[in-house]
Amino acid sequence: MEKIYHTMKSVGVWNLVLGILMIITGIISGILLILNGAKLLKKKSELMF
Repeated sequence: MEKIYHTMKSVGVWNLVLGILMIITGIISGILLILNGAKLLKKKSELMF
């Protein structure tokens, strides 16, 4: 019975770690997308055909 609880605890910990990593990855990619969009808007006059 103790082995089951240990397994469930380790799975829960890994789920938390992966969830936190996915949130951080999402935030970083969102920031990078916003920065790249701002760069495009800043150079909009140079990019118009």
